[in-house]
Parts: sequence; C-alpha cells; structure tokens
Amino acid sequence: MNPFRTDRVGRLIQEKIGELIVEGKIKDPRVDSFLTITRTDVSRDLSYADVFVSSYKSEAGLAKGVEGLQSAAGFIQAQLNKTMHIRHTPRLRFHADLGVRDGFDLVQKIEGLAENIN
Repeated sequence: MNPFRTDRVGRLIQEKIGELIVEGKIKDPRVDSFLTITRTDVSRDLSYADVFVSSYKSEAGLAKGVEGLQSAAGFIQAQLNKTMHIRHTPRLRFHADLGVRDGFDLVQKIEGLAENIN
C-alpha cells in the first residue's frame, strides 16, 4: 500500500474522531471535550488504526477517556464509514499518549529552574 495513502487516511480518521468528540456525538460519559487525538497510525493494509489520545487531565482521567473511546469504537467506525469513501473502515484501537502532558510538565520545570537562576 502506498505510504502516502495510509498517512492521508490516518489524518482523516484523526480529524473525524476529533470532530465527533468536540461535537459531543459520543455519548459515553467518560469521553469529554478535553481529549485530543494526537496521532493515528494506520496499518499498511488499512485493516487497523491505532489512535493515540492525550489529555491535560490526570492519568486516571485519560485512562477512563481511552476506555470510553474503545467501548464506543463500533459507533465511531460506523460514523467514519458514513463519511469516508473507502471500501473497508479500519478497526480502531485507542491508546493513551502521555507525551503532550510530559512535555508540558518538562517546560514548567525548565521555567521553574530559570526563575531560580535569575
């Protein structure tokens, strides 16, 4: 499979899931608008998509959000199938992505060190 196509499908999946979250169409109470889809890795044969989710909430809140998204995966896939024009919609697997929050914490620590030096 062309790697440009898998990247394009991944970006489209990321965009559409983000829209579903922001618009509140996912009715699971564990899923809230503080969740962010950071990246999507689609398999070469388009059978699976690993969706990475981040949040500024605690790790426990992020874990609950990922569980909520995983339980709503069938609904999300159905919504993607309606809007995407591909033969088979990839099966979705959601994972917590702690990189954004870890980066934010690192910046705060560096700023704290800079204040102590001055």
